[in-house]
Amino acid sequence: MRDFIINKQLGIIQKYNNFDDERLEIIKYGLESIYILITKMIVILTVSYLLGLIHETLIFLLCYNFIRIPSFGLHATKSWICLVSSLLIFIVLPVVCKMVQIPNYLKIAIGLIGLIFIIKNAPADTYKRPIINKKRRLFLKVISTMVALCMIICSLFIKDSFWANSLLVAIILQCFMISPVVYRIFKLPYNNYKKYL
Repeated sequence: MRDFIINKQLGIIQKYNNFDDERLEIIKYGLESIYILITKMIVILTVSYLLGLIHETLIFLLCYNFIRIPSFGLHATKSWICLVSSLLIFIVLPVVCKMVQIPNYLKIAIGLIGLIFIIKNAPADTYKRPIINKKRRLFLKVISTMVALCMIICSLFIKDSFWANSLLVAIILQCFMISPVVYRIFKLPYNNYKKYL
């Protein structure tokens, strides 16, 4: 089904544009990413709705994407692995955020550790999307750090414990997603931009 939809879209693009093979590969990669994102979100939101967690899942997704977008990170090698891991993450973690109470001193400790991880490891690229430009990497590091710092501060002052927990847990999750150790565990190359220097 995926190949059929993507090939149809590529056929339409080729009909009206004269792109070379390299450009078409980039477009195909983008179409695949969009397809996977849409289908994955449909499944996650359907499951969370059936479990009565749609509100919590949406909030956690929002919090996580704030830090994920500038700091990038690990991607699954297969779409089914991505779907299964995303289902576990975006169903289980909102439940955890709903159930736990984290005192402020622990939020500060977790936040500081998370901030150090973000400063040290963000942005973490992939072999398919290496961040080659040095200025762009620095820019993304600064933005990631600022976003993480804002999320940590907000988690200390927001009265709603679910929102506060979601902000903090999103940072913890992202620390794993950009960790060189986690890349090694999944046998994926880290600092891919170095191959182009």
